[in-house]
Amino acid sequence: MAAMRLRIARHTARLEELVAFYRDRVGLPETGRFVDHDGYDGVFFEIPGSRAELELTTGGGHAAPAPHPESLLVLFFDDPAELEAVANRIAGSEVVPANPYWRARARAFADPDGFQLLLVPGR
Repeated sequence: MAAMRLRIARHTARLEELVAFYRDRVGLPETGRFVDHDGYDGVFFEIPGSRAELELTTGGGHAAPAPHPESLLVLFFDDPAELEAVANRIAGSEVVPANPYWRARARAFADPDGFQLLLVPGR
């Protein structure tokens, strides 16, 4: 199979709040953005050390989805100090995951939309 890249896209009504959370607090590099592309605005973030991206969009005719306790963004960290640095920057939004596996292995935080971001040591 040929090489592929992964982009996870999520719609929001709070684009700038999410940008501030994922770029400024989590530390994901912003790699691009678009404004009024057929009624949509969006921002792209690189997931460092991977070939994956996170895309956040707003606009169009659809409402933002409601958060679900099993719709997770999971980031694995090789460096425990880096995990703690991110956790310290996003402190105050820590939550308890629904899944016992993640409760035992991850630190969970709610983003401004209420979706969970999990920080996990190693793989």
